[in-house]
Amino acid sequence: MSDGALIDRFLEMMAAERGASLNTLAAYRRDLEQAAELVRGPLGDADAAALRKLMANYQSLAASSAARKLSALRQFFAFLLDEGERSDNPALDIARPATRRPLPRILTHGDVERLFEQAGEEAEGEAPPAGAVRMLLLLELLYGSGLRASELVSLPRRAVAGEREYLIVRGKGDKERLVPLSDRAREAFGRWLPLLADGSPWLFPSGKAHISRVRLFQMLRALAGRAGIDPTAISPHVLRHAFATHLLEGGADLRALQLMLGHADIATTEIYTHVDSRRLVELVNRRHPLARMAAGAATVDVAASSS
Repeated sequence: MSDGALIDRFLEMMAAERGASLNTLAAYRRDLEQAAELVRGPLGDADAAALRKLMANYQSLAASSAARKLSALRQFFAFLLDEGERSDNPALDIARPATRRPLPRILTHGDVERLFEQAGEEAEGEAPPAGAVRMLLLLELLYGSGLRASELVSLPRRAVAGEREYLIVRGKGDKERLVPLSDRAREAFGRWLPLLADGSPWLFPSGKAHISRVRLFQMLRALAGRAGIDPTAISPHVLRHAFATHLLEGGADLRALQLMLGHADIATTEIYTHVDSRRLVELVNRRHPLARMAAGAATVDVAASSS
């Protein structure tokens, strides 16, 4: 079978079984078709030596780009192995290019409080501007629920109903997940819904569709400027990072955070474990069974000495 046909079958599997997005599928196709052009002979028949020569062609690329191309190859050959087209996965013998994942920029608790104070002041009064109420709700959902910008702006009007304490969000790969909805966010929803124009299916409409991610970015930076915060330090993604980091600082479980953020791989969530290591040490000292055993032994010693 030709490389083109094998690549098509692989991408069909990725779409059907793993819910890969159109952007992900397009990237895999580019990487695999490029590899098929560079390797000698059919890509589907390539051995580890041929793949090493192929990866040598990527030395001028950033390590992250080369790592992505190797990941595409590993998954492609894993598919061929599962389908019985091969008896091995030669890409597993190729060392992954070393990459350093940058830590996300983080807002301090003080910065977040200033943002909310500014948004709250602008949305005060008996008849506040609709835009101010909308901005307050957007902020509550970015920092209070950790939504991606694309997930937030495309929320349907029916995203919140009754007394439900969570949102059903459609995220990457068209996968749905439950996202917690704070009391503050529900209150902001209650103020925003009466201001929504009838007929729009979107929670944050704009023209015939919903507000764009670019517009959300602009509104958030403008709010930061009015709050006396450097606008260049603020973005929807930075607030999502702040949501995750501050939850971990408060003792949240990494697995729970993975579910809330919609990460397919726990390794993606582990980037947030850069939070204060002293807090983690204190957590072990206070919560670990050995800590309770030590406390119990101390109690016994005190009782023995007083008898």
